[in-house]
Amino acid sequence: MRYAQGGGLSDAGRAARERVRLQAVEGFESGQKNREIADALRVSDRSVERWRRAWREQGAAGVISKGSPGRPRLSDVQIVRLEGELERGPHAHGWADQWWTPARVKTLQPRCRQPR
Repeated sequence: MRYAQGGGLSDAGRAARERVRLQAVEGFESGQKNREIADALRVSDRSVERWRRAWREQGAAGVISKGSPGRPRLSDVQIVRLEGELERGPHAHGWADQWWTPARVKTLQPRCRQPR
């Protein structure tokens, strides 16, 4: 699986990511430039720009991660159902070729949420 349900990070990884964001806030408060903060934290300039904008608008609370945007979470039972549907293959679901695309997989999710 490419990314686990938690976005690919363990609890420790998510905590480390939040520490980086809070270190950026310290840089904003001390008057550092975006480039300096990005270099020091080894993140992209674009990320620092987004964090600074959120910090200006909402303070330190605005920089804290809000989690994955809009990604539906499936229970363990639903994931097992989805895996079963994927194993049946695209042809079994009405597509002529044997390619799973993100859009096709998304059409299966409502079926996996229904109780059996």
